[in-house]
Amino acid sequence: MNELESLITDWLPLPDIAERLDVEVSRVRRLIEEGQLIAVRRGQPVVRMVPALLIADGEIIPHLAGTITVLRDGGFADEEVLSWLFTEDETLPGRPIDQLRKGQRGEVRRRALALAL
Repeated sequence: MNELESLITDWLPLPDIAERLDVEVSRVRRLIEEGQLIAVRRGQPVVRMVPALLIADGEIIPHLAGTITVLRDGGFADEEVLSWLFTEDETLPGRPIDQLRKGQRGEVRRRALALAL
């Protein structure tokens, strides 16, 4: 989990995610179960938290769910998915999460598919 701490600095607990998405916390839990979002347990006390960058303008960022699915299908655990999304990739350039936030799905998805094989 230490790697995630250095890669992701802004985390939100589920109630804050619910507020940003204007939904109930139970809906956020369902979004996590459905693979639309990723949450990991962290903090003191330990609670489920979501990286703040997965939300933009009151919405889950575009193409996140498909990228999560590809990586999970390739055997990635949730922490590994987050690590990959937030790690700098000079060939993109930048981090996959930044490309997804710009709506640039193609190259991110190609790299995710290559890793998942």
